[in-house]
This record gives sequence, structure tokens and C-alpha cells, in this order.
Amino acid sequence: MKRRRGAAGDAPVAPVRQGDLFGASAATPPPPEVRLSSEKKPPPDKAPPAEKAPVPEKRPPAPAPVVIETVVAVVQEVSVSLPSLPGAPPRPARTVLSVGELTRQLKDTIESRYPRVLVRGEVSGFRGANARGHLYFTLKDVDASIDAKVWASQASRLRFALKDGLEVVAEGSVDLYAPQGRYSLIIQRVEPVGQGALALAFEQLKEQLAAEGLIGDRRIRPPRPLPFLPRRIGVVTSRTGAALQDFLRVLYGRHPRLSVLVCDARVQGEGSAQEVAQAIERLGRTDVDVIVVTRGGGSVEDLWTFNEEVVARAIHASPVPVVSAIGHEIDFTISDFVADFRSPTPSAAAERLAPVLSDLELTLDTHASRLRQAVELRVLELREYLGSLSSRVVDPRRRLGQQRLHLSEQLEAMMRVLRPAQRERREQLRGLQERLQRALPQARVGEQRAHLLRLAARLHEAARSGIATRRADLAKGQLGLERLSPAARVATERAALAARKARLLALQGQVLSDAQRRFQRLEGRLDAMSPLKVMSRGYAMAFRKRDGAVVRSVEDVQPGELLGIKLTRGVAKSLEGCEEIEATVTAIKGPVDC
Repeated sequence: MKRRRGAAGDAPVAPVRQGDLFGASAATPPPPEVRLSSEKKPPPDKAPPAEKAPVPEKRPPAPAPVVIETVVAVVQEVSVSLPSLPGAPPRPARTVLSVGELTRQLKDTIESRYPRVLVRGEVSGFRGANARGHLYFTLKDVDASIDAKVWASQASRLRFALKDGLEVVAEGSVDLYAPQGRYSLIIQRVEPVGQGALALAFEQLKEQLAAEGLIGDRRIRPPRPLPFLPRRIGVVTSRTGAALQDFLRVLYGRHPRLSVLVCDARVQGEGSAQEVAQAIERLGRTDVDVIVVTRGGGSVEDLWTFNEEVVARAIHASPVPVVSAIGHEIDFTISDFVADFRSPTPSAAAERLAPVLSDLELTLDTHASRLRQAVELRVLELREYLGSLSSRVVDPRRRLGQQRLHLSEQLEAMMRVLRPAQRERREQLRGLQERLQRALPQARVGEQRAHLLRLAARLHEAARSGIATRRADLAKGQLGLERLSPAARVATERAALAARKARLLALQGQVLSDAQRRFQRLEGRLDAMSPLKVMSRGYAMAFRKRDGAVVRSVEDVQPGELLGIKLTRGVAKSLEGCEEIEATVTAIKGPVDC
């Protein structure tokens, strides 16, 4: 009889039991073959040997794929081709499965067969997280597609954002939803194809911040300049990290008088990004002039805290300039792009913020010397100018005599001219008075008087306005002169120098007192460990007189040995000052309980 073969044509198709459409798996032994009724049926206790399938030469056998339609067709064809021979056993009753039973069998088979799979495909139909935070989308290729789900607990751990058209490799398990008869892929882990998840997340966040104007050439706020000499520096880092020690070592090596405020925050691990952002916000509310965000070198995962969006937005919202000193020179993070200044290492950040104190003092002394020389030179120039002006001035008494003589001559000439004119004017005035008396000029005089008063008021107002303007110009010039005066700047610098000197003296006194207290503690501990203290409590030290060796056990002495026993009353300062008793050993006893 010819046997049906599977789709591959190399192995016989295994029959299917009633109620199971998938047959036996590759790990289970194949069921017994279907035989014709003309063959003798072996007894139940002896199973017939299985026939070997013909194998072509030089061709390895390949397992036949399990296909539901092919298996069902083969079973139907075999059942139709078998005649009802006499003496054949009756056929078993046909089993009818319900939809729920069939779905449960499919669910158990699929979920047990694919507990963990890796699927590569393109993201399609992605609409973001739903109200509960779950992600639903479709993975597809040119041949097929499958629904994919990412629960909220796993979605919150994704380092990059999913979007349509992104090719990914997803790891998960196959799940069948019985009420709708739909199967889907439950994803536990997903990575982009061609680049790592961290690199993609880095580029996505970089593009987002550039679009919002936080970084790049079109940033909303240009980088702020760093202060030349900050009064107080805020540092955000781990208190136990090496980066803080390197920063402080270089900073105080260059300028030991700078004030540093450290805000401790974890710089690695789960939740470290929120701690760094909160530390930046806290320092922004203090009196610091600049904030340094720093940590030592490490891998991309170690530095990922400073690639988080919450840290980038906290740096952008800081009211004072922010310096990013993350890792080594080759390490770049999102914080480097958002910060006002990027330093390759923590030590380089300290060098940038702290000018050398000796150089500052030398520069201040140089400027003071130059200012003094400039003032002295200006005084000499003014004195020379005053001397030149004084040489040009004529003796005022001689000039006054000449002016008086000229004035008297002019007065006489004027009187000679004015006397005839005066007489003529008097005559005219007399005639006008007579006319005025006839014309009743009281109203005219009142009008002229009022007009004269108005003119006088205008003249007075103009004079007062002119005086006020001159006074304002004078006050402005005096204020400008006071601003250019170096006295206020010198007084401020002297006060700052006195305050720093007082701090230095206070710190020196504190260090000295701490050293004295430590010395006293060590002295007490040393005195407590002295053997003289032990001897003052009633103990004694025995030694051999012949060689001075200390007796520690009965083996160190012999009968008749001369011993020395030292005692003290608590006043001796050394063993030589202790009291001594000489004794002779008469007998030696064995060990007893003390």
C-alpha cells in the first residue's frame, strides 16, 4: 500500500488522534502507523516493529512540517479509501470539539511551544501609550504582521521612543486571547535594528530638545558667561565620588578662599536622574554664582543619568550658569549640550572657575601701582598748566588803574553829550506830562503795569529754570567724578581683605585647638596602656637578677634563683623609679587555678 507523505515528501505523515489537530511534537515518539484491515493485528502485549521510511541516498531526512489542513485531508482520504471488511473492528465514535475547547487546546499548544521568541519587524500603527500606560502596535514585514503589546511596567523602562517605520527586534512570548481568538506577541524587551537602544534614545532626545530650542544653533537662550571670580560655587555630584575630590583639590590648589556648596545626589542607578534634577533646583534657590554638575568617567550606561530629559530641563531652568563636567574628554552627554559651558573633566572645570589667587593679587598690586602713577602724573600736568596760566595773568592793580582812568574819561565825554540831551528831554517830558494830565492815563498805566508784571514773572521763571538746569548739570558732573574716583573701590577691597584675614585667623585657631584636643586624647590613651598604671593597681613585675630578664612562667626560674620584684605606688614615672624587692626562689609549684 502506498503511504501518504507530508509537504516535504521525505517523511511519512503521522496520524492525528481524535480531538488533537496538531499531532505529536518533535520531542514525543510518533504514534503507531495506520494499517489496512487485511494485515494481521498484533496482540496487545506485543507491538509490531515500526517500518522504516525509505530514505534517498546522500540526502539527510528532514522532519515534515505540521500543517493542519494537510493532516486533516490525509486522515479523511485514508478513512474513505478503507473498505468495510468483514471482521474489522468498529470505528470509534466521532468527537466534536466546541469553540472554547478548540481555542483552549490551541492556546495551550501555542503558548507552550513559543514561551520565548525573538521577532524582527517594522513598527506599524503605533499611537502612543493608552490611559493605563500600555503600548499597542503591529509588527510587520513583507509577508505577514502580528499584534504586539508592551505592558506599562515594561514600557516605562524603554530608553527610546517607538514610532511607525522603526525596525526593531522584539523578545517576548506568544499569547492567544480566547474571547476573540486572536494571538499576539507580549514583548518583554525591544531593541532597534542597526543601533543600540541607548544611542537611539540619545539621538531622539537630542532632536527633541533642539526642536524646542534648548540646544543647537537656534536655542532660545544663548550660553550665559561664567563669572570671573565666583563668590560661591555649587556642585552637584556624589559626596563619596572621586570627581568631587579631584574638583576640590584643583580648586583649592588655585584659590583656597573660594566657597563651595555641595549638594549630594546619586549619579548612577535607578532614580538618580530625579535626584540630580532636584539638586540643581535646590542650588538654584541659594546664593551660588555658578553650578557645576560633575561625575567621573564610566560606560554609557554609567553616564546615562545625564542623558535623561529631566536633568536637561533642570539645567535649562537654572537661574545661574551651569557647567557640565561629565566623564572624560571623549564622553558627551545631553547635559553637555544644554549647559552654558562644557568642561572635559572635573579638574578642567575647577581650573576654569578658579583663577590663581597669587595672580589676582599680583594683578591688583599692578593696577594699584599704575593708578597711583597715573594720579601723580595728572597732578604734575595740572600744576604745570596752572603755572603757565599764572605767567600769562597781568598784575590786576595796574589793569584796574588803567580801567579807572579810561572810565573817568568816558564819563566826562558822556556828561558833555548828555547835559544838552537831558535838558531837551526834560522839556519833552514836561510837555508830555501836560498832555498826560489832559488824557487821563490811569487805565493805560494799569495795562502797562500788568504787562510789565507778566514780563517780570516770565523773566523770573526763565532765570530759575536756567539755574535749575545748571545745578542738575553740576550734580551730574560731580556724580561722574565720584564714580571715577578709586576711593570706594579701594575701601571695598580693603574690607574684603580684612574679612578674609579674620576668617584665616579663625580657621588657624580652630585647627590648633583641634590638634591640642587630639594630642590630649592620645596622651590619655598612651598613659592608660602604660605598665605603670597596671602596677599601680597592686600588680608587680618580677625579673631575674643575674640577667635582668622578665619572669613570665615557672620555667624561667630555678630554686635558689635570686629575683627582683618591682612595685609602684602610682608616683613613679619609669621602671627605674619603682620600688624593688629582692627575693630568693625556694620552691616551684605546678599550675593551679588563679
